[in-house]
Amino acid sequence: MNQINRIDCFDADALDADVAVVSAAATSWAHTTTAERIAILDEIRDRTAAVADGWVGIAARRKLLPAGSPLAGEEWLSGPYALISACNGLIETLSNLDGKRFLRRLRKRRTATGQLAVRVLPHTLWDRLLLSGVSAEIWMQPGVTSDNLASHTASAYDAPAAGRTGRVGLVLGAGNIAAIAPLDVLHMMFVEHRAVILKMNPVNDYLTEYLSNALRPLIVRDALRIVRGGADVGAYLCAHPSISAIHITGAAASHDAIVWGAGAEGVANRAAGTPKLDKTITSELGAVCPTIVVPGSWSRADLAFQAEHIATQKLHNSGFNCVACQMLVISAPWTQKEALLDRLRRVMASLQGRPAYYPGAAARLSAFSDEAERIERVDFGTDGVCLLAPAQATTHGRMTQTEVFGPALSVHEIGEDDPAAFLAAAIDYANTRLHGTLGANILIHPATLRQIGQRRFEELLGGLRYGAIAINAWSGLAFLNTACSWGAFPGHTLHDVGSGIGVVHNTWLFDRPERSVVRAPWRPFPRNLLSGELSLLPKPPWFVSHRTQHHMGRLLTRFQHRPSLLKLPRIFLHALRG
Repeated sequence: MNQINRIDCFDADALDADVAVVSAAATSWAHTTTAERIAILDEIRDRTAAVADGWVGIAARRKLLPAGSPLAGEEWLSGPYALISACNGLIETLSNLDGKRFLRRLRKRRTATGQLAVRVLPHTLWDRLLLSGVSAEIWMQPGVTSDNLASHTASAYDAPAAGRTGRVGLVLGAGNIAAIAPLDVLHMMFVEHRAVILKMNPVNDYLTEYLSNALRPLIVRDALRIVRGGADVGAYLCAHPSISAIHITGAAASHDAIVWGAGAEGVANRAAGTPKLDKTITSELGAVCPTIVVPGSWSRADLAFQAEHIATQKLHNSGFNCVACQMLVISAPWTQKEALLDRLRRVMASLQGRPAYYPGAAARLSAFSDEAERIERVDFGTDGVCLLAPAQATTHGRMTQTEVFGPALSVHEIGEDDPAAFLAAAIDYANTRLHGTLGANILIHPATLRQIGQRRFEELLGGLRYGAIAINAWSGLAFLNTACSWGAFPGHTLHDVGSGIGVVHNTWLFDRPERSVVRAPWRPFPRNLLSGELSLLPKPPWFVSHRTQHHMGRLLTRFQHRPSLLKLPRIFLHALRG
């Protein structure tokens, strides 16, 4: 039985054979019972843990990380950890599906904007210990209330399994973050009930062996096939008559070529409003993501910690993240502006070097440099570099409208020093001037938040049109915590796709999420004790400056697989050493 198409050259017959196998099994997959799906997820969880060391090892090598580098922790958390976490979340939801009992355990409230917010983190004792002080809510779209939430949750499971229609979907995997492709597969299979063809991205198709082992319970049921190849393979599968839906994580240009066609054909089809594609497509396409720094009175320790935070938002995975910070929005008259920027330079310069491994990075960084009126180069290690450039003087099309997808950061200054006025202006800038709506971050001192007022702050927050918002955190946490919804702010269309259409992850199976809002403590442990903030995290393990994140990543993944009190001491020991 062919489980992985390993043919390097284009082979239509081999692709047709894989699609035929999956198509034949589509109805059987759609009809699997909830109990069968729970058992499958449990096996995927075990198999992922079994291959995790090899998975992380090859990813670190292919991304050219030095042997033993703490940066391998990124591969643990954004790889096996995230996949195991998704399995755990789906198992809990499906185990309490009757009467949607799982909703009873989730805290709900009404926001200052009048929307329903459901808290998805912390959910367990383990969350409170290991992600101490970190919380996450999903804000629902207008019209969803506490009274009708159940009817807008897991509706795909409302009909009996035997009545579901068998369909086939195509997942076009991303090349940067290892967990993206398998998480998209789980969403399409367990939320949409589709059998799936996963087409790996050539950049990271070295993961094929590990994913085929982890997802083997789906492959042996013929409900999943993993294929490899380039754009020609993707184009052939997108047009295949047996495939009824597509999900792509990647660039808007790739999405538009699928929907409208390439070159002159695409231009003509878009102008005529006649898409080339005749099937459903969902997408996650990145953005020019902002970090908004609200002016306040920061201590030297605050400046140091938040500089490490911003460096992480930019340089995690060497900047090759769709939700990497690309635009730092800061107050021009803020008296501590230069101190923060100087500290950011120093943090970046102190980091371990790593090459810009992703294809096309040199050309994108060169184009970024060419457009900048002034460019500053921050070198770190022997191979790392981050480009910094001001973006306030002109429109700066590449800086505001093009995702650089690499280690480059623009800085936009706003001439307001009143915190509320600055925040309102920064939100307007992000909404109206920056491309995309995927993720945004806000850094704000607790005293400044009190000055603005919680209600006013939340009203302003409600106007920030992004699918993931992080307050004193990084919006990448909404990806790592798969209980959160992940995708663009609702409202994009095929004609103006922005950061994409639809959401994935969302293991509570909410049908109409608007955004995920993640919050974290302003100060790490133990400084937080002086201010009464609740946190046990000395330094978050996803920080690029964390000295033991490779150990933390492995230990947290093992804990996610099989939680145990006996595993906590080693985790806390490495956390303190970070």
